[in-house]
Amino acid sequence: MSRIVAVAPVLPEHVYTQAQITHELAPLISSVPGKRAVLERMHAASGIGTRHTALPIERYRDLGTFRESNDIFIEVATDLAERALRTALADAGLEPPDVDFVMFTSVTGIAAPSIDALLVSRLGLRPDVKRMPSFGLGCVAGASGIARVNDYLAGHPDEVGVLLSVELCSLTLQRDDETIANFVATGLFGDGAAAVVLVGDDRQEPGIRIVDTRSGFYPDTTDVIGWHVGGTGFEIVLTAGVADVIERHFPSEVAAFLGEHGLQTTDVTAWVAHPGGPRVLDAFAHSLDVPAEAFRTSWATLDRVGNLSSAAVLHVLADMWQQPAGARGLLFALGPGVSAEFVLLEWP
Repeated sequence: MSRIVAVAPVLPEHVYTQAQITHELAPLISSVPGKRAVLERMHAASGIGTRHTALPIERYRDLGTFRESNDIFIEVATDLAERALRTALADAGLEPPDVDFVMFTSVTGIAAPSIDALLVSRLGLRPDVKRMPSFGLGCVAGASGIARVNDYLAGHPDEVGVLLSVELCSLTLQRDDETIANFVATGLFGDGAAAVVLVGDDRQEPGIRIVDTRSGFYPDTTDVIGWHVGGTGFEIVLTAGVADVIERHFPSEVAAFLGEHGLQTTDVTAWVAHPGGPRVLDAFAHSLDVPAEAFRTSWATLDRVGNLSSAAVLHVLADMWQQPAGARGLLFALGPGVSAEFVLLEWP
């Protein structure tokens, strides 16, 4: 199987406390004092201390049409993706021309040519580099992206593959949307990016070994997480059913996956969990019967940057990069569908 040889998390330069963000956004979302009070309580209970934003916070007052927001997405996403990939390649001791395959993922903006295409000349990637842009996987795409690049490298064991994730959730801001889903989303999601470099079996770069991957899709859950795409852009779909899906499916899913390799949850020492929010992290711990302390890095990432959608679990992986020799890890995330992806890791 392939190896992960570098992970580079990056963030926009603008950073604010949760209280500052709430103070700025609340008047844009509701003018009703009672509803604003609900929004403020929900933001305060998010488990988040700070978040980064694509723009200075005051710019969101005048953010106009979906086209304007998406044009900003293309500009900022390209800059962040370039910074992330340059850093990851340097950390791996590689150069842009060494890259054979690029998977790019985002669910907070669209571009054609896609962001990865814009980087070919800008970074000096080879003209024959193979690219696969992805949209729609949402938060699961960080884990799914690693799995799909791993699939590619299984057939190309002498090559280098990279995953690029950029999410600018702040640019999906919906004014005058007084739904609970919007209240939660505006207090939970942050902006950020990450690049992951993987190499095939025949290469010599050392890294974290991908032992196996597993995908899960749970029927009758399509209305739990996602977007409604309308005239103002992306309107969040987010329900309390996320935790229910985890409780219902994760125990058997994880037990079966680990069991295929003669393992149990007690054999996992590195839990690389998507920091989807307090209820999501609590559901992970409860459903898997794992101490909450096992997810301390995910909680710390949530506190520091919020939920970065597809980039979030990659930031957690970067924070957990150093593990004892032989440590086994389980990286996982979930997203629209509801779908889940699990990646079994082993540290050298």
